[in-house]
Amino acid sequence: MRNVIRSLPVCIALAACCAVHAQDYPTRPVRVLVPYTPGGITDLVTRITTVELAKSLGQTFVVDNRPGANSILAVDMVSKATPDGYTLGTVIAAHAANQTLYAKLPYDSVKSFEHVSLLVTSPLIVVVTNSLAANSIKELIDLAKAKPGQLSFGSSGIGAAAHLTTELFMATTGIKMVHVPYKGTAPALQDLIGGQINFMMDTPMPAMLPQVRAGKVKAIGMASDKRVAIATDIPTLIEQGVQVVGGTWVALLAPAGTPKPVVDKLSRAAGEAMRRPEIKERLAQFGIEPVGSTSVEFTAFLKNEVTKWAKVIKDANVKID
Repeated sequence: MRNVIRSLPVCIALAACCAVHAQDYPTRPVRVLVPYTPGGITDLVTRITTVELAKSLGQTFVVDNRPGANSILAVDMVSKATPDGYTLGTVIAAHAANQTLYAKLPYDSVKSFEHVSLLVTSPLIVVVTNSLAANSIKELIDLAKAKPGQLSFGSSGIGAAAHLTTELFMATTGIKMVHVPYKGTAPALQDLIGGQINFMMDTPMPAMLPQVRAGKVKAIGMASDKRVAIATDIPTLIEQGVQVVGGTWVALLAPAGTPKPVVDKLSRAAGEAMRRPEIKERLAQFGIEPVGSTSVEFTAFLKNEVTKWAKVIKDANVKID
């Protein structure tokens, strides 16, 4: 009992310190690591978010693009940073998949981080080459069943959301197609336009939907639970009888051990940013749905994503070369 009494002043002092820290935070620029090159969805959402965080919190947020090793390079830097709220990182669906894809990661995708907020989600659009005799999901499935293993699909890389969602689609519908991985969406889309591959999924913007509107490829579905505002003419897979929802997302992380009051302050600011009408409108132009979750909500979401994609990866025997 005496030890407990003696420890009370220490606990009170630590609580007071954290409260003051959160109240003052941030007092200097905050660095946000992006594990991909400029121009993609991760970079876009990060830059939109950091501008809003800077306005809300009165401090500069510096975006630092550190691509490499399927996002592992930058994410590892975040995991090893001082847990004071001044080094953050953004991640996408690959972050959850990497926990299973790689036998050894330098961090744990869940335990090595504080989960600030799930910022946005973006469904995948299903497209086929113009020469393929399929104008709906049912016609694609029927064609694939008639020609098992003869149709091919492209993706932006092994383990990418586009790849794993297609594996889930094949498992759900009982079809088999040959995977052709590319180093990014752009080269895969060019081969789809040219007819070298038959089918692929990816985010609607910035590359896919403009090519659909230009008549260079055909869109036959959206892997979402509802139609997307920028493409209300494209039915979902669920509407067409296939219970598959898949896409990517962007979320904000901090190193494990970052004080909870700081995490909560960032989470509230991020949530407020994602709820602003002008931000919603801007993101909608890219087929992106703002979320702005709490830290607790994002933690539950991330754990579910790790479990979901682990099953897909193991069932499909997906391997990183």
